[in-house]
Amino acid sequence: MSNPQALVIDDEPDILELIMMTLAGMSIDCVTAENLAQAEQALKQHKFDLCLTDMRLPDGNGLDFVKKLQQRHPELPVAVITAHGNIDVAVQALKSGAFDFVSKPVKLRVLRDLVSTAMKLSPVKPAIKERRSRDRLLGETEVIKTLRGKISKLARSQAPVYISGESGTGKELVARLIHELGPRADKPFIAVNCGAIPTELVESEFFGHKKGAFTGAISDQEGLFQAADGGTLFLDEVADLPLMMQVKLLRAIQEKSIRPVGGHEESNVDVRILSATHKNLADCVREGTFREDLFYRLNVIELLVPPLRQRQADIPLLAEHILQQVAKKNGVDKPSFASSALAALKIYVFPGNVRELENILERALTWVDGDIISADDLMLPETKLVVKSELKLVANSDLSVDNDLESQLEDQERQLITQALEATRWNKTAAAKKLGISFRALRYKLKKLNLE
Repeated sequence: MSNPQALVIDDEPDILELIMMTLAGMSIDCVTAENLAQAEQALKQHKFDLCLTDMRLPDGNGLDFVKKLQQRHPELPVAVITAHGNIDVAVQALKSGAFDFVSKPVKLRVLRDLVSTAMKLSPVKPAIKERRSRDRLLGETEVIKTLRGKISKLARSQAPVYISGESGTGKELVARLIHELGPRADKPFIAVNCGAIPTELVESEFFGHKKGAFTGAISDQEGLFQAADGGTLFLDEVADLPLMMQVKLLRAIQEKSIRPVGGHEESNVDVRILSATHKNLADCVREGTFREDLFYRLNVIELLVPPLRQRQADIPLLAEHILQQVAKKNGVDKPSFASSALAALKIYVFPGNVRELENILERALTWVDGDIISADDLMLPETKLVVKSELKLVANSDLSVDNDLESQLEDQERQLITQALEATRWNKTAAAKKLGISFRALRYKLKKLNLE
């Protein structure tokens, strides 16, 4: 079996020699070109598995060449070589379809990581990827089909992707799919909620720390970047990062290296960055709470996940799937939906999107008395029902999903159920009757509220 072939375009002999030697050590054969004319000739004569091109060439612009290659050879991963610190050019190349970039002076570890990842790209037919993502990202509406198509395309790139969308739309699922359909699928996918890390620990969480770096640092500890090395780091709620950390994150992304807290040496990390937030990141930049340079670096490609109200035709399919999962998790038979229940779901605005649909169905499974879920079992707030042909969105304040309210309701449920059990000397059948719910509903509630 012949070695993979790489086309390397650069007019600096030293760079060409360094890249050729590195690739030869990886059993990859090189064809070199000093300008775009030679590159065009080589493309007519050979079939390549990878292309590396400088951005400034004697007879043209590497960026234009990347765009042309994307149109003519979309399956060919193209990486660009940029001058040190010229991140703007690298970002433009990624937006134009480049697979990745490497800065001069070329770090051999970074180059090898890039090439290794590119070599894992299999020429999977789009139909196969579409089927794989369709099994996870359910729906047959045009907006969801378009989203699946974009995910398949982005999975082949190493460009940072900013996943935008309302709370509960499934942004983490989208990030996981980009990871799983790409060349890093066999490496870790690390998801972190940036808003959940205490400010004083955020640097240590991301970059790790050395023993004795601060009080309580009793041993060396690796951070999220090291844990995700070779794979993908998903920064959820990235808008919540403190400004101090935004500066250090930007540097880590640009330099592809990190320094642990209390450490003196930097170590290279090979991580693809995906990020998300339910906030409007551009607004955060205007308000001064998010750095413009970091926004520019994370938002190389934006991917919008549509709200559930924009794909109402998918609701019956989603509801059946979610109910099946919830019933299986709780060890009960899946009930059916009355036509009135499905009709009610299809005209509900879903301020909390798919996550809210999950909560509604979990609650309905608890309270349903029998094998058919009715519209009443769903307990949908009437103020948020909408006429399908004339979708009316209520005020944002009305749409917010209140986690505090959810926890208060759980506390009240726990108190009522405990009182009923104590009054019946923990006879569950009698307690269920006293509460006016089915035995199955009580059993589910006991499990959910940790009262068993």
